[in-house]
Amino acid sequence: MNPRHARVPLVALGVSFALVGAVDLVSLAVGLDTGHAVAKPLLMPLLAACAHLCGGPRLLVGALLFGWGGDVLLLLDTEPAFLAGMASFAAGHVCYLLLFAKLGGSAAPGTRSARLTAAAYALALVATVTLLWPGLPAGLRVPVAGYSLLLTAMAYGATRLGPLAAAGGALFMLSDTLIATGVAERPQPPRPDLWIMLTYIAAQYLLVSGVLRAPGARSDPSATYRGKRTVTTSRPSAPRPST
Repeated sequence: MNPRHARVPLVALGVSFALVGAVDLVSLAVGLDTGHAVAKPLLMPLLAACAHLCGGPRLLVGALLFGWGGDVLLLLDTEPAFLAGMASFAAGHVCYLLLFAKLGGSAAPGTRSARLTAAAYALALVATVTLLWPGLPAGLRVPVAGYSLLLTAMAYGATRLGPLAAAGGALFMLSDTLIATGVAERPQPPRPDLWIMLTYIAAQYLLVSGVLRAPGARSDPSATYRGKRTVTTSRPSAPRPST
């Protein structure tokens, strides 16, 4: 396939992701619930398709699809759906953690900078859970605390892949903290749903960008094509004429 033609679906998906994201954010800004309900479930499948076409690893696509599951479940706005959505996001964080461990293996976790970053994330985790705990419904306290631990681990793990992924992990943590403050009935900024989705969309995009820029993250479809082409175009040696 012509490389220029191969880029057409990727560009179309990227533009679609940007447009759907804009529709979602504008809908939240003007209070159009229908627009948000239609646009939100489309975001992660579009981003997952982009990641797949870019040769992204399966764990990345899996993380995004688990995020899609969480997005859909949280639209239902019930406690069982909230718990199921949290579990789906948690599975996505596990995918990210496995991916960061695989791609960030050369990072040096024992450096002073890494230790300071880990301490900052640990402090943020303890402070967040401590502030939210009294306001959370009794049945959500332990699940939210466990999820917060996994989310914080993912955000810290993202720092191993550079500034883009690190920013994505931090924004993901901020987005979910805004959700939790609403559940715990803590003070929130005006139009919290808008800020939740803005930070979430940016977080997933930055995580994808950071992963795809990591050495060894992308598969090489052209290598597979070249291998098949070599096999299919090889010719058997001509038989010798009999004497």
